[in-house]
Amino acid sequence: MTIWLRFCSLFLLIALSSYGQNSFNISGTIKDKTGQAIPGAGVYLSSYKTATVTNNEGQFILSNLKAGNYEILVEMMGYLPLSKNVILSDKSVKIDLVLKENTIQLQEVIIRSDPNRERYIKLFIQQFIGMTPNAEQCKLLNPQVIQTDFDKAANVLKVTANEFLIIENKSLGYRIKYMLENFERDFKNNIVYYSGHPYFEDLPGSKRKKQDWDKKREIAYLGSSQHFFRSLYQGSSVADGFVIYKLEKVPNRNRLPDSQINEHLKRLLKPGNPISRMNMVYGISQKGPSPLNDSIAYWRKQEAVPKTIEILNRAEIKTDTLVKSIYKNMKTINFNDDLYVIYTNERETKEYTELSGFALNRPLDIPNYQISLIHLLEAPVHFYMNGGILNSKSTLMSGFWAYEKMADTVPMDYIPLANRK
Repeated sequence: MTIWLRFCSLFLLIALSSYGQNSFNISGTIKDKTGQAIPGAGVYLSSYKTATVTNNEGQFILSNLKAGNYEILVEMMGYLPLSKNVILSDKSVKIDLVLKENTIQLQEVIIRSDPNRERYIKLFIQQFIGMTPNAEQCKLLNPQVIQTDFDKAANVLKVTANEFLIIENKSLGYRIKYMLENFERDFKNNIVYYSGHPYFEDLPGSKRKKQDWDKKREIAYLGSSQHFFRSLYQGSSVADGFVIYKLEKVPNRNRLPDSQINEHLKRLLKPGNPISRMNMVYGISQKGPSPLNDSIAYWRKQEAVPKTIEILNRAEIKTDTLVKSIYKNMKTINFNDDLYVIYTNERETKEYTELSGFALNRPLDIPNYQISLIHLLEAPVHFYMNGGILNSKSTLMSGFWAYEKMADTVPMDYIPLANRK
């Protein structure tokens, strides 16, 4: 049985999204709770490679920014990391930020002594950084800042961090600072959800090494969800190798109604029914073969039959009907059912198809192209020119896009090789 593991990542929140030539600044002052300026604090643009530090008066400025939606990240030793959303439309913005002290509580020490901590961290790394070839060359440098909490009743693993996670990606040549806001691995519903804000730095390397990183970054970008939404914005998805179908869910006619299933189970499981009393009189074990057990097993099987079945609608979705321009510097899609996105310029690897557990079902006549699924959670989906989604919680990804996580992520200001001068 194919297992679908889904996730959504807030690194797509941040956008650079203006056709115009005007540029703006984000400036401000960073202080502590007493009003004292904090010099030397790191100030970053989430999902980009743009950063600065505060001066002796705690002031900073990020220049030459286009209109768009940005997340400002602040880091300073001894203080909790901070994020602040800023929207640039037609003028520069000035903000004042207050950092809180990072005090480690006794409760955190107790959490870290959990005998299952190492296993939980390993699970977190697999579902956050990934299990791709690029992930094999990634390392989380500061796992000690992680707190884990496993809810046995809900069967959910939660992970938080009181500092930026530091990830070294030697495959793509990035050092990533990630401000983790939330991570949940829901084992019952087989869903992974995490949100946060990454900042990218280039690792030092020789000219030959940088050329190798450029090639691998290009491979990571092409076919990604970022590439897909950029293509949708520009109207070039077909030329860029994307084909969009609909995966429709229709009622399963082979499944009996819930009311009928529940009625029979309620009757069979009711204490003191005739079959149950007969078994007790003749000493028949309830766990062994009996008319009662056979009937219960039958209706349990009916209960497990899927309520819906999936049908792939092979009528290709045209982007000029899917994509709408409702707001300036932003485009919108809204749809029923799920979008079944095929990237025809790359094939799935054997490891992904046979071992990852992320692979989606495909008709036999479709080659092993990379396939991803977009499930709409909150309509509509607004996105920007660089492929950033305004509200990451509006979608749930599965398939190849769920397989590739932080280890296969490039910054939002990444420029494909073909577009470089």
